[in-house]
Amino acid sequence: MTHARTLATALAVGLMPIAAVAQSMSPMRGEVNSFTDAFAVRVFPANPYDQKIRVEIHVYDQDFQPVEARISPSVFQLASQASRPVLVVVPFAGAAERKVRICTESIPFPNQQTQIKAQICGKFFGHRKS
Repeated sequence: MTHARTLATALAVGLMPIAAVAQSMSPMRGEVNSFTDAFAVRVFPANPYDQKIRVEIHVYDQDFQPVEARISPSVFQLASQASRPVLVVVPFAGAAERKVRICTESIPFPNQQTQIKAQICGKFFGHRKS
């Protein structure tokens, strides 16, 4: 039991620096009023790592089912310590309100030592005004 506890502590301490430089996106929440049949959100994915990463942006509903949205750009490379704007346009699809999750997913490059796929999602709420 003592050996397992020591191992768990060592792993936790060893993993702390990884958690400290987690991928980010801002804003993480938002509420948008729109007078059209869609609403737009601008998010800023950021790369805190020491090497470039490949980023994909995806939009999901509350249950993490894919949502048809226009994303510009939807896939790109992000340099170390860099951030860039991404425009996401979500249709209301006949509804007066729509809740979505906009997710930034970093995709590891082939032949890298670390093959971790990270995902961070923000919640956004669109209101259609008449």
